[in-house]
Amino acid sequence: MTTASSQSFSAELLATLVALGAKHLYLAPGARSQSLAIAADQLAQAGLADLTIRLDERSMGFVALGRAMASQTPSVVITTSGTAVANLHPAVLEAHHSGVPMILLTADRPARLRGKGANQTTNQVGIFADAVLRCIDVSVPELGEFDPRALAIEAIELATSEHPGPVQLNLQFQEPLSALAPNATEIATAGVSANPAHSAKSTLEVVISERAVVVAGAGAGGAAVEFAKAANLPLFAEPTSGARYSDQLVVDYIAGLNAELGAEVDQVFVFGKPTLSRPVQRLIAESKTWVCASKTHGHFDPSGKALGYADELIPLGSGEQSWLEHWQKEEAFVSPRSALATAIWEATGTNEQLLFGASQIIREADRALPAKEISAFANRGLAGIDGTVSTAIGLAQNGKKTRVLLGDLTLLHDASGLNLSGLDGLDIQLIVGNDHGGEIFKKLEVAQMLPPDTLERLFLTPQQVDFKALARAYGWEYFAIDSIADLNQVMQRSGQLLIDYKL
Repeated sequence: MTTASSQSFSAELLATLVALGAKHLYLAPGARSQSLAIAADQLAQAGLADLTIRLDERSMGFVALGRAMASQTPSVVITTSGTAVANLHPAVLEAHHSGVPMILLTADRPARLRGKGANQTTNQVGIFADAVLRCIDVSVPELGEFDPRALAIEAIELATSEHPGPVQLNLQFQEPLSALAPNATEIATAGVSANPAHSAKSTLEVVISERAVVVAGAGAGGAAVEFAKAANLPLFAEPTSGARYSDQLVVDYIAGLNAELGAEVDQVFVFGKPTLSRPVQRLIAESKTWVCASKTHGHFDPSGKALGYADELIPLGSGEQSWLEHWQKEEAFVSPRSALATAIWEATGTNEQLLFGASQIIREADRALPAKEISAFANRGLAGIDGTVSTAIGLAQNGKKTRVLLGDLTLLHDASGLNLSGLDGLDIQLIVGNDHGGEIFKKLEVAQMLPPDTLERLFLTPQQVDFKALARAYGWEYFAIDSIADLNQVMQRSGQLLIDYKL
């Protein structure tokens, strides 16, 4: 049976990655990566890993991102060379800024072909710049300069370290590019282990004033809830903070910040990455602020004025009960979008998942959603609309019912992600708040300066896409509804649903 150095290298690399727990493999077909494809398939056929094949690398990157978000284990992404690698960039940027572990296996031509006009050859080293924790340019296996097992261990240790993120192994391959032997399942991996680096946890004691608040952004988690409870402080928790379930929760804190209460705040304790509202950004920039480090999002301090950072904040003293009560008197914000978001939030159970797109809907939801412990996600690393559908598919691969609340432009931006070829059995509902354009841009400063027709042309991006036809083309079941009562009925169904909710 024919063997090839590329196949031996790929088999040992992937077998080791899978043995170390990176069992979710993603492949976009290509010629230069064929040895990796064969090894990945061998492991999947043996039941040692699962392999998802996607048509295009951009969508695949976000599917892999979603799976890693849900599992908190690295997704392994396999591409061929050239533009295939570049198409991963949006998902890699989001993974970097959200602290999501991913391992990128980017196949490449031998280094000697770079800059010579060779087909499908560009400089892939550094293509992601500092969006990857490390890029290792791996020479052709025939030179024997890299041990695939050691590379796998290093990639896992980096991707799952104290501050997780994506890692790139740029793999140079030369002909022969593939063979059927060795079989990746026959590679001995017993005793293989990785030891991600973790530094000692830092703590900081903070004295609580009478007018302090806690802000919880994406990735804040239970630490924000525990701190707010211990200090008896109002909690401003975004929907994807993992902290929107506390008795300390202030539902519409934006209303309070825009009123007299906001001017009275003299201390802010920040957890996670709060990015949804400008009033919160101003509050953080203008107040005495302390920051609790987020494992995934690091230290949130855009203004550079924070008075202290630590992995754990320890409150000394507590706020007055009356201060908390004043904030909680604010009533939930009511609008068509907030009503839509609230209905979906309340319908989502503890063993289900909810993904928010980056649009006006999540901002209005932030002012309305009641306290509830729920698995809620969003691509808040860069807060872009790209890849939302694909991210949802990755989330749904863990077998849980997954609902997605997104705007119409967010859906269209990732329309190719609707392709479910080879992905059977997903229970996923795409609920589109359809206002036929980008209403969020009406809040821009320039909206007050431009004539309505110019604003619409330059920013609102009006659309008249037939979502029913789009759903049919990709095999989704379509529903057009315009009432919360009808929505609640449809959300009880299972399968792949595209729900077009008219705003």
